[in-house]
Amino acid sequence: MTGLASTLRDATDALTPVSATPRLDAELLMAHALGIDRSAMLLRMHDLAVPAGFAALLARRVADEPVPYITGMQAFWDLDLHVTPDVLIPRADSETVIEVAIAGFAGRDAPARILDLGTGSGALLLAALSVFGDAQGVGIDASAAALAVASGNAARLGLGGRAYFEQRDWTLDGWADGLGQFDLILCNPPYIEDATPLADMVARHEPHSALFAGPDGLRDYRILLKTLEKLLKTTGIAVFEIGFNQSKSVAKLGTDAGFTSELTHDLSGNPRVLRFSLGIAQPNR
Repeated sequence: MTGLASTLRDATDALTPVSATPRLDAELLMAHALGIDRSAMLLRMHDLAVPAGFAALLARRVADEPVPYITGMQAFWDLDLHVTPDVLIPRADSETVIEVAIAGFAGRDAPARILDLGTGSGALLLAALSVFGDAQGVGIDASAAALAVASGNAARLGLGGRAYFEQRDWTLDGWADGLGQFDLILCNPPYIEDATPLADMVARHEPHSALFAGPDGLRDYRILLKTLEKLLKTTGIAVFEIGFNQSKSVAKLGTDAGFTSELTHDLSGNPRVLRFSLGIAQPNR
């Protein structure tokens, strides 16, 4: 057994108490330390030596720091995004937002203008722009540090000419002034109830401002859905991620604001996305 293989085995053992995917974590950290991608590392296992920096990376993961913050990268859709502790780590479940957006424009003109509310790393906006190749997009966030991450991702992915980012705080009056109207609005807002206990890895490292949304987790939905009619074209759709137990309450907020809504579950079977429109609701495809 080579030194690399043996070290990966020992790292997997060390990570088993703190990770649901200890072997994958070990391999991602090793590949990062080597400066190559994981696939290349696995193909060259017997030719590579353990880099000096791996032990420090492993220690950070053993201390429950998320792998994407250690490596600075996270895959989302078909994009590799830079992430920092200033932004939430994009989750695979959020890809349901993009799937619903694609279904919403099947058989009709693609969206020309896309808005991402609370853009963070830019994951939703940049994924949508990669799908809708002629669209222009705007991402807003209250955090200047998050917008710097999103803007950097757009530039690195060759989408900088189609993605624009603005610092706006939707808790302030007039936050939506001047944005105009959009064919597609995407949003993964904070939606966790303030008293909800989180896993240490999330609670200690991810930005709380992007997680918690008041005593019932609905604070940001209330604000955004009241303003949505101003931002959404009459033929447009808005796609919102929701918490697993929020489908009825968020749909009711949408109804009160004059929208019809349709629910989509993620691959795990959990309620994940509500699609809002001003017209007659059509089933998701």
